Amino acid sequence: MTDHEHHQPSDIALRVKAVESLLVEKGLIDPKAIDLLVDAYETKIGPHNGAAVVARAWSDPVYKQRLLDDGTAAIAELGYSGIQGEDMVVVENTPGVHNMVVCTLCSCYPWPTLGLPPNWYKAAPYRSRAVIDPRGVLKEFGMELPGDTEVRVWDSNAELRYLVLPMRPAGTEGLDETQLAELVTRDSMVGVGQPVGAK
Repeated sequence: MTDHEHHQPSDIALRVKAVESLLVEKGLIDPKAIDLLVDAYETKIGPHNGAAVVARAWSDPVYKQRLLDDGTAAIAELGYSGIQGEDMVVVENTPGVHNMVVCTLCSCYPWPTLGLPPNWYKAAPYRSRAVIDPRGVLKEFGMELPGDTEVRVWDSNAELRYLVLPMRPAGTEGLDETQLAELVTRDSMVGVGQPVGAK
């Protein structure tokens, strides 16, 4: 992805902005209410929820197994479920396998767990290239995987969402769940980044 591709508003984003402007102009919605909703998904509901899920899995092997066996139920145990997040499959990164998530048809994304999808996730270049050239896309995000690491691309859809369980960074054995959650990035849960401190 080039910087231009990352920051250029998509046709859908432009349409949404136009509809929003019309609704505000007609007094049908309050822009402050929209800002509050967006803020809630970005700062309260968003990636912090997914980070808590990952931190629990890193620190509790029994929970981790439940998460891998039935992501929907295990995530709901922590109170994260709802629209755009009912059916969740969690895929685990290992030294030999790296997972990444895309939605080739639109931009299906687990909002209750990860918040609002980033613009690049919804952009056509990511949606098409993640399947065709996943290693190239990962390289553009700053990730160069060893040649013998298998890359698996998971295509989200209206019925099913995916969450990547990244590998726990080395040297974090003494951290509690709150500290571990601070290491988890949104991009690491989509599979295009690493947790803070990972090598």
